Amino acid sequence: MGAFKPLLPFGNKTVIESCIDYLRNGGIEDIVVVMGHRADEIRRKISGVTLAVNPDPDSAMGASIAMGVSALPATAQATLMTLVDHPAVPATVVTELLNSWKSGARLVIPTWHGRGGHPILVDLSFKAELLNLSETGGLRAFLNAHASEVKRVPVDSPFVARDMDTWDDYISLHLEATGRPAPEQRPA
Repeated sequence: MGAFKPLLPFGNKTVIESCIDYLRNGGIEDIVVVMGHRADEIRRKISGVTLAVNPDPDSAMGASIAMGVSALPATAQATLMTLVDHPAVPATVVTELLNSWKSGARLVIPTWHGRGGHPILVDLSFKAELLNLSETGGLRAFLNAHASEVKRVPVDSPFVARDMDTWDDYISLHLEATGRPAPEQRPA
């Protein structure tokens, strides 16, 4: 992308603040942010969350998932995993995922027109597996191994399946989600 995604402006906040807000507003009490590159900059920008630093930010995503799961409170019964490049997810989606879990689903994926997205809810009866995800298959292989238990929940938001991999993705998502153009120049 050529820019540091977590700290890009998104509406009146940053991308990472937008993610934290939709999680909180959807009913998540304990939030763990796994950081890698430029962790000090993120640390200065956010508060009220547990911070975990992945010492090898170039490692497979499973390493970051394991760090986040390890940092959860001992009382946690499920985890909702989201990516920082999904800042426009409505809080109502989080609430829907939680309600599916409370109704007995152990693995919950939001979908938009059949396409899976984020965040993904995982019951912590799978904690040992989350702590030991395959480096090659990661979360996708875990979900495939438990495909019969995955509940796919259709939601009323395309933003569960929209990420920001390129600057153009960011520009487009910012305009669509906030109704305002994103900054013209890429910050360092």
